[in-house]
Amino acid sequence: MAYSEDILEPDQSLEAREQRLRQAIKGAEGALIDLAKYLHENPELGLAEHKAVAAIRELLVQHGFAVTVDVSDGKIPELATSLRADKGRIISHSANGARPSGVGPALVKTERDDLYKMAFLGEYDALPGLGHGCGHNLIAAMSVGAALGFAAAVPEALTTFFGCPAEETVGGKVFMADAGVFNGYKGALLTHPADVNELGGSSLASHPLEVVFHGQTAHVADLEDRGVNALDCAVALYSEVNRLKALWGSEVVIGQIFTEAGEAPNMIPSRATLHMTVRAHTVNFLEDTVLPTIKEAAVRIAKAKGATVAYRHYEPLFKDLREDKTWRQLAETVMTEWGVKPTLLPDDLAEGSTDMGNVSQVVPTVQLTLAIGEHMGLHTPEFAAATGSPAGLEAIQKGAHIMAIMALRHWWQYHGKGQLIKKSDC
Repeated sequence: MAYSEDILEPDQSLEAREQRLRQAIKGAEGALIDLAKYLHENPELGLAEHKAVAAIRELLVQHGFAVTVDVSDGKIPELATSLRADKGRIISHSANGARPSGVGPALVKTERDDLYKMAFLGEYDALPGLGHGCGHNLIAAMSVGAALGFAAAVPEALTTFFGCPAEETVGGKVFMADAGVFNGYKGALLTHPADVNELGGSSLASHPLEVVFHGQTAHVADLEDRGVNALDCAVALYSEVNRLKALWGSEVVIGQIFTEAGEAPNMIPSRATLHMTVRAHTVNFLEDTVLPTIKEAAVRIAKAKGATVAYRHYEPLFKDLREDKTWRQLAETVMTEWGVKPTLLPDDLAEGSTDMGNVSQVVPTVQLTLAIGEHMGLHTPEFAAATGSPAGLEAIQKGAHIMAIMALRHWWQYHGKGQLIKKSDC
């Protein structure tokens, strides 16, 4: 089956497509800056990003995208402020990636099973007391711009902008990945502002754990009823986890605090609670070894002291970031061409955790880091100011162009060159 003639542009060369890409992004420069400034001036916390979603939706609709707010259609509360915007082709005989209500000016049906689907991911939640101290206003604008550019260059593909809520808290992309919204895409790109230009590295898998011991209260001076000290259990587990942490070494990062430890010093605590941030370099080691070992230790300690124990994960599982090497090589090339040659980090270098890790395990992914200044830490007042500064706003065009050109070259190399031009059957 061949592509139909009605979607072919007069000039299908890579150079012509890139020119259309650049025109689309440059043409939206003012709108993208206005979007970033609006988000910066109206910061919203995770799961409450209603103004941000409305502003992004309006811009994308104006540029011909079919937009849906809440990719879960009300089924997942954590995704109420998520957003999906599509333009290009959809597979007519499959519900994967398509919605009947979205078929219109922005979407054209095709029978091709090998439809190229490209995703650009945006974030827009802010930090309490800091506003956009992590630069999500710029992330959103750069990814919107990249989607506009790629859609103009490759109308034969399906271009999707995904608005991903609450990255700073529950991690909206965790729920989106679990719901399958990224399935079938050839790539998912996001550019994060910072004070350096970087690529590579990883992130830590994370699954915070709450452990609650239940004992029996009694007065500490009671000679007959000694009670069951829940705090003793919690202290024993605290010590055991520290021993395990030393045993596992650099493979894990674990922090612990007591959130309940009794109410009065003359009473045996009947309840004690530990909160743990439990992280490891891979989700497999975290879920198969670290967490089961900690939970088994908690059960063993409770049984030995005559108490009971319950545990739960009070935040979702963030998986480790596994970047795609092909996309990373493209990113390095295009970033260098745009004068922001990145430092390449070792694959096993991981510090924090991100919900992009969950995305990377279901779709080829790379996260770019783009400098908007020097010597500024994320989540600081200085960085919050920089994300609304002229230098920060100027980075929107650079980040959008880099991601869109990466996607165009990827499509050309693997799905365009020699197929669309020759109109060969698939």
